[in-house]
This record gives sequence, structure tokens and C-alpha cells, in this order.
Amino acid sequence: MSYQALYRVWRPRNFEGVVGQTHITRTLQNAIEQNKFSHAYLFSGPRGTGKTSAAKIFAKAVNCEHAPVKEPCNECDACLGIQDGSISDVIEIDAASNNGVEQIREIRDKVKYAPSAVPYKVYIIDEVHMLSMGAFNALLKTLEEPPKHVIFILATTEPHKIPLTIISRCQRFDFKRISQKAMVDRMEKITAIEEIAIAKEALEIVALTAEGGMRDALSLLDQAISYSEEEVTIEDVLAVTGSVSQSKLTAVLKALHEQDAKSALESVDDLIQQGKDPGRFVFDLIYYLRDLLLFQAAPDLEHNLERAIPDEAFRSFSTELSPNWIQQAIRELNRCQQEMKWTTSPKVFIEIAMLNMVEVKVGPVQGQPVESDAFDKLVQKITDLEKELTDLKQKGPGSQAPSQPAKKRAPAKSGRKGYNVPYERIRQVLNEASKDDIKNIQSRWADFMEALKRTNAPAHATLLNSKPRAASSKALILAFRYDIHCSLALEHQKTIEPLLTEFSGKPMTIIPIPEPNWQEIREEYVRKQKQSSDEGSESEENESPSEQGEDDDPLISEARKLVGDDLIEVQD
Repeated sequence: MSYQALYRVWRPRNFEGVVGQTHITRTLQNAIEQNKFSHAYLFSGPRGTGKTSAAKIFAKAVNCEHAPVKEPCNECDACLGIQDGSISDVIEIDAASNNGVEQIREIRDKVKYAPSAVPYKVYIIDEVHMLSMGAFNALLKTLEEPPKHVIFILATTEPHKIPLTIISRCQRFDFKRISQKAMVDRMEKITAIEEIAIAKEALEIVALTAEGGMRDALSLLDQAISYSEEEVTIEDVLAVTGSVSQSKLTAVLKALHEQDAKSALESVDDLIQQGKDPGRFVFDLIYYLRDLLLFQAAPDLEHNLERAIPDEAFRSFSTELSPNWIQQAIRELNRCQQEMKWTTSPKVFIEIAMLNMVEVKVGPVQGQPVESDAFDKLVQKITDLEKELTDLKQKGPGSQAPSQPAKKRAPAKSGRKGYNVPYERIRQVLNEASKDDIKNIQSRWADFMEALKRTNAPAHATLLNSKPRAASSKALILAFRYDIHCSLALEHQKTIEPLLTEFSGKPMTIIPIPEPNWQEIREEYVRKQKQSSDEGSESEENESPSEQGEDDDPLISEARKLVGDDLIEVQD
């Protein structure tokens, strides 16, 4: 097999080739040149950031025939032998498969023997956190006081799993994630030498997908080269990585910002039908919004953008969104990302997040004034309402002309197929509802939601935007923003109802209803109660069950007619 993967061909052979870790390579170079290097090192950091490569380069540098030097020559017998693994004095051990006490005792027994071909015997133990506690204890004394000709280099991605007694005996170097710019520069150099035609924008997408790991970036680049034909295009890279193009991200966000839920949901469905990874899509949206926010705050920092390409379309789109909208959208997507970890149906949570983002209030874009006409009309309307309320207080409701009875109108039916609002059941619950029942539910609702979150995270996410509106001894009416939430609630009915029964102390059935439908059926109920009251009944049931107990003051009734229930707060 003649072909070798790019990450193997281009594995660093000197410290200069270790990308993005200057703070480590410079320290090691100076220590080697001054003969002040330690007997034990701990290299920790994310995968693919150069830990094992740096360890091997260090072994070559201290054993090079021209030592002390800052860089191994890669030409002498020592450097070449260590590079191809023919010198037995540099030993690489995989702790994942050699993690027992016996293997470490074997090392401890052999360290006392002098090296046969080079000045220093170097042990490179990869994934050292996989060693058992007994193996760590066996290594402890040797690591503290090894012979002068032995150097230990421990490499790990999880340093928190290593005992502190081991860490304290080593010089620790933390490798950081490689920046996107450094990875793009490295890949541009490699593709130029390999004579591979590829756009810089495609390399930027590869670098973002690799999440700071150079090895991952080269592996993805290898895949894209194999997938493409003569030239590696952006579409090739998007197909291999599962990412979404910038134009698609812009289209989805523009639809959400313009309150066009239909277009946004259709775009998401189309992307998932194409095989795009839902998790990667949400990740790309978050980073794209982050870049929009960063560009708005500091347009000069274009080189700090991680997902966006600052072309003319991007600059134009950044002026359309307010920072407040972007921040709220990021929070909603971040919550969606967390909830997606615990479900096998990520598309549902993306759709719920999209619907919630449509509800995000859009503030004025920075630099654009609020429309003065609309503002003046709103101020005038509030002033008129305040004046009418003042007149009512002074003259009483009797001086006003009797208001025309509201035209009876049947509640609007749900437009979503698959869920029909059960109006008759809801009317029956309203007739049986009581103030004590709804108060009992409301007082325990926060505890119920917390328990539901621990029991079933998807069910909890479905009820996040619901509100208990009325309750009888057997049923609870839950109002939701959208019809889709009602359907999702019924899917989790077997989880929700037993837990609700436990908290309410009586068997309880949930009846979901969209908020607009609830408002209409509630108004219908109130009208009927008032009509029966006008015919001679003076009972307290002339109010909605969820509001029983409020003061039946004529002034309050007139105020309700003027401004509605949402703007009124009644205090005893």
C-alpha cells in the first residue's frame, strides 16, 4: 500500500512544524540548548494538537549527534533511527492497552540499564490517564528519581484523571486548541506542495469542523480530496463535513427574523432530508450568529470570525439584526443544543427552537431610529385610555352609554392537521372548575416541572411554554403558544399525567389548547355567565374559573372592556 494519509505524511519532524504551540516549543528548545531539561514531562491537551509529535521531536533533539541544538537535524543516524522506530532506546507505549502493574514493573526493571545507541533512553507513554492506580503507584518512585540517562514523557487528553502525586513530579505543558487561522495557513502550505487545487473558503470550513485539532483537519481534507474530482470545492467540503453553507444559514436566520416560521421550518426539513447533521447545523447557526454579533461590535476584527466569510451579503445582513435579537437567538439555540443530547429526535427540538425564535421580540437595529409616527400614536392611545379611566372613577360607570353586546363568535379551529381542539371537553371542565383546583396546581407547578425535567427531559422541554389556565378535580387545561406544542404534549401524556397526579393528589388528565383558542373559549364562557347573572343569578361564577375570587367592581368591569385583561392588575 503506497498511499499514506496526509496527517501521517505531514506529521511534524521539528519544533517549527508543531502548529500553534509556540509557548511550549520555545520553552523546550531553550531547555535543550542550555542542557536544563527535566527528567519527566507531562503533555496534556485536546486530541490532534501535537503532544505525541512534540514528544518524539524532543527525543530526537536530546539525542541528536549535534546536540545541544534547538532543532533535530533529521539527518544523523540517531534522528533517522528514532524517526523510523529502529532505535530501541526511545520507547513509545500505549497506556490504553498496557495499563497493568506488570507492564509498568517491566519498565521499572529496565530503566537501570544504560541506552545502547543514543545518550538518553526516552519513554513516551501515550494516554497515560488509562493506567490503573496500581500501575501509577508502581511508576511513582521511578518517576521521582530515575537514572540520569532516562527521560519520561507522559501524554494525555484527560489530565484530571492522573493522580496529583504523578503530576507534581513532572513539568507540565498544556497544549491548546490550534487557532483556525494557524490551521488554514498550514493546510494552504500542504496543498500547495501537494499541488491540490482548493479554495481558501473550503479550508476555513475544514478548520472550523476540526475544532482545534490539526490531525482531524488533515483527515477531513483527505476525505474531501477523495470525494472531489479535479478541484476541491466548498460544496465538496460541506458534503464531507456535514456543515451548512453560509447562504443557507443566512436564509434561515432571515426567515426567523422576519417572523416567517414556514420558510424557516421548510429550510430545516430540506437540510435534514439532504443528510445534514442536526447537531452540526445548530453548531453552525450558533457560531454564525456569534460572528454577526462580533462583526457588529468591531468590524475591524474580521480575522476573528470563525464561521462567517465577511462578504458583501454578510455585511448587509449584519445591519438588519439587532444585538438583542442575536443574543436571545443564541440562548435559544444553546438550550436546543443541550436538549438534543438526550433525544433520538433532534429535529423536533430544532423546530421548537425555531418557533420560539420567531417569538423573539425584534428591537430597533443599531443606528436606525424608532418610527416616530407609530410611537406617537401609541402614546396618544395610552393617554386617551388613562383619561377614560379617570372619568369613570369620577362619574361612575352609570354615566357611560351602555356598551353594545359583543357579537357571539365561535372559537377558531386549529389550523394544524393532526390536532383538533376538544371544545366540548374544555367546556365541561370549565363548568366543573373551581378556584381551589387551579390554585392547587399553580402552587405545585414549579416542583412538578423540576421533577419532570429529571424524569423526562423532552417532555419537560415540551411543557416549558405552557400555562395552567383552568382545572377541575379530574382535568387540567394547559394553554400553549402553538398547535405543534399541543400535539407534542399528547405524545408525552403517559409520562406527564402520572407525575401530575402524584403532585396534585388526585387523578389528573391534561387537555392541551393553543393560547388563542383558549382566549376565545374563555370569553365565550364569561359571556354566558354574565348573561345568566343578568337574568337574576348573583353567584360568583360570573367569572372565569381561573379568575374566581376577583372583586366584581363595576369600575373593573368597564376597565376590562376598554383595555382587556392583560393590562389590568387588581389588588386588594
